[in-house]
Amino acid sequence: MRVVTISATYGTAGSQIGPAVAERLGVPFIDRAIPGAVARELGCTLEEALVHDDRAEHGLGRLLSGAMRLPTVTFGGVDMYVPGAMPFAPEEFVRRTERMLKELAQDQGGVFLGRAGAVVLAEHPGALHVRLDAPVKRRIRQTATLGELSERDARKIIEENDRARTAYVRHFYRVDPGDPCQYHLVLDSTTIPVPTCVDLIVTAAEALD
Repeated sequence: MRVVTISATYGTAGSQIGPAVAERLGVPFIDRAIPGAVARELGCTLEEALVHDDRAEHGLGRLLSGAMRLPTVTFGGVDMYVPGAMPFAPEEFVRRTERMLKELAQDQGGVFLGRAGAVVLAEHPGALHVRLDAPVKRRIRQTATLGELSERDARKIIEENDRARTAYVRHFYRVDPGDPCQYHLVLDSTTIPVPTCVDLIVTAAEALD
C-alpha cells in the first residue's frame, strides 16, 4: 500500500496533482475527509474544526495573530479566551488528525495532501514525501489565471494561506515546512506542467517498492 505525502503551497496545483497521483497509484486521495472525521469525533462542526486546519482560508495564522494581541491568552493551552474559540484545545485537533493519518497510511495507504504529512509520517516505511513550491510571483500568476482573479486578489489569498500553513507546522511541529530536507522530491509545478509532475511523483513512488 503506497503512501505519498504532498506539501503544497497555495497556487501550485496540489489539489489537481494529488488526486491524479492517487488515481495512478490506485490508492485513496486523503484531503478534506480528515478534518470532517475529526470534527465528528470532537462533536463540533466542520467549520469549527477548520479553524485549526492548516489550509483553512483564515486558519491558524489568523488565530495566532489574534491570540498574540490578547494578554490573557495562552495559545495551545486548555484555557483559551479567544472570542469564538472552540471548546477544545488546538492540540486535541492535531493529535486526532495525526492518529487518523497514521491509521489510514497503515490500513489502506493513500496520497495525503497537507496536515504536515511529511512530519507525521516521516517514519512510515516506503512513504514518499513531496513538496510543491514556487516563487510567489509565479504562484500569483497561476492562481489568477486558474481562478480568474485579479493578481491583487490572488496575492492576498496566497499570503493568507502561506501564513496559516506555515504557522500550523511551525507551532505544532517546530519545523519549517519549506525545508527541502523533509522531502524526497521538490517540484516547481508552476513551471513543470502538471501532468509531468504527476508522472515524476508516480515514478518516484513506484521506485520505492
